[in-house]
Amino acid sequence: MTSNTSPKAISPLRARMIEDMTIRGFTPKTQSDYIRSVKRFAAFIDRSPDTATPEELRQFQFALREDGATPSAINAIVSALRFFFKVTLDKPDIDRWTQFVREPRKLPVIMSADEVARLIECAPGPGLKYKAAFSLAYGAGLRASEVVSLKVGDIDSQRRLIRVEQGKGGKDRYVMLSPSLLELLRDWWCQARPPVWLFPGYGPVKHITTRQLNRAFHSAADMAGIDKKVSPHTLRHSFATHLLESDIDVRVIQALLGHAGLDMTAHYTRVATNTIRNVISPLDRIARKKKPRSQ
Repeated sequence: MTSNTSPKAISPLRARMIEDMTIRGFTPKTQSDYIRSVKRFAAFIDRSPDTATPEELRQFQFALREDGATPSAINAIVSALRFFFKVTLDKPDIDRWTQFVREPRKLPVIMSADEVARLIECAPGPGLKYKAAFSLAYGAGLRASEVVSLKVGDIDSQRRLIRVEQGKGGKDRYVMLSPSLLELLRDWWCQARPPVWLFPGYGPVKHITTRQLNRAFHSAADMAGIDKKVSPHTLRHSFATHLLESDIDVRVIQALLGHAGLDMTAHYTRVATNTIRNVISPLDRIARKKKPRSQ
C-alpha cells in the first residue's frame, strides 16, 4: 500500500479495501482510520501487507504493546487488520493470529449539577454558541461529534425533539428537547441566524469541529474552577447519571443515549450515588426484623 494519498497513486489493494468499506457503509473517518492502521502494519513488515505471515502479525502486536500503545488503540488496529484480511483478502484465519486486548472498565467522571451550571455559564463567547453547544451535550446527552454536526432543521420545536442523524454506529435517533434548551437555542438562532449548520465553523459551509468544542470546553472548565479530569463527553455521562438518580427507567436512558445494549447504560448505575444511597441493604432488613418491639 503506497503512502501517497493522490487518487492516481492509490494501489489496487487499497482501492479494493476502500470499496469494501464503502459497500458496508463505513464513515469516511472509519475508512481513514482503517487505512492508516494497515499502512502502519505495512511499514512494520516493510512490504505489501497482503504478503504478511502469521508470525509477523504476532510480532506486530507484541511491538505495539512494547511501544506502550493503549488497549483501545491496539483494538482499533486489530479491527482494521481483521477487516483487511477477512474481507479484502478473504483470509478468515486472521482471528487466530490477532487478539483484542481487554480494556479495564473505569468509572466515568461525573460533574454535579452545580458544576455543570457553572461550566455552562462560563462558556466562552462571542455570543451564545458554546453555551448552547454545552447545553445540548448535557440537556440531551449528545456526543461531541453529534453536537457539532447538528443542522438547524434537526431541531423539531413542535414535537420537542432533536433528530440525531448518523450517530455512533450509523444510526439515527430522536432525543429530548426540553423547554429551557429550546428557549436557549431560539436565542442562539436569533443572534446568529445560522443557515444550515446549527453551529457554523470558520467557513460558510462547515460546522465547528470537535477540537474547537473541546478547546472551548476546557476554557470554560478552567474559568468555572472545575478541577476534575473532564471533557465534553463528561456532560453526556452526567446527563445519564443525573437522569438515573432522578429515577428515570434505565431503558429510557438507553434509548436517549443511543446505546445498542442495555449493559452499556447499566454501567451508570455504578456512579449514580443517589440511587446507591437509597438502596436498602439486606443487612438493614435483617436488623429491622431482629429489633425488639417497644413495650
